[in-house]
Amino acid sequence: MSAIGSERLSEALSALGELLGAAGASAHLVVIGGSGLIAIEAVSRTTQDVDVVALEEAGVLVSADPLPASVIKAAATVARDLGLEPGWLNSRPTSLLQLGLPAGFIDRIVPRDYGPALRVSFAARSDQVFFKLFAAADRREPRDFADLRLLAPTPAELHDAARWARTHNMPGPFDDALALALRDLGVEDEGRDA
Repeated sequence: MSAIGSERLSEALSALGELLGAAGASAHLVVIGGSGLIAIEAVSRTTQDVDVVALEEAGVLVSADPLPASVIKAAATVARDLGLEPGWLNSRPTSLLQLGLPAGFIDRIVPRDYGPALRVSFAARSDQVFFKLFAAADRREPRDFADLRLLAPTPAELHDAARWARTHNMPGPFDDALALALRDLGVEDEGRDA
């Protein structure tokens, strides 16, 4: 299956928008993760999927789980036609919406239109720092640390991200992993409970 880089991302989202328009449907997706970083040109790597954290409806973010039937159908056609993974459009991250996105998130999203039927808004760099630190602590995958280093967050941004991440997990193993992630990034953990 094909990896998703900058050109493939634009091609896939444009095709999705075209299919939605042909079906008389429309959507506004809000995207985070690797594909979001690629779209805002923060990284130049590939990814396997597009992480949808929310749908925007009349200026309000709502759960993307489940994605609308029209989006699911169009995404399946795009996957087939472009050789993408069947789950390339992934709504699993919408759990972050339910737990709470960083304050002011909706005011910073970067919107792009892929035809008249599809708007995709990508998380801003500052919010991606929050999501990537959370992922780095949660998964400990090298790509999350690589992405964070490319984002070049300040110590203050990492401390803000750590405070936010702590609101999404119980103390204990995650807290230990978060402290370790901050240390790996060269920042002292100032918010850890003693």
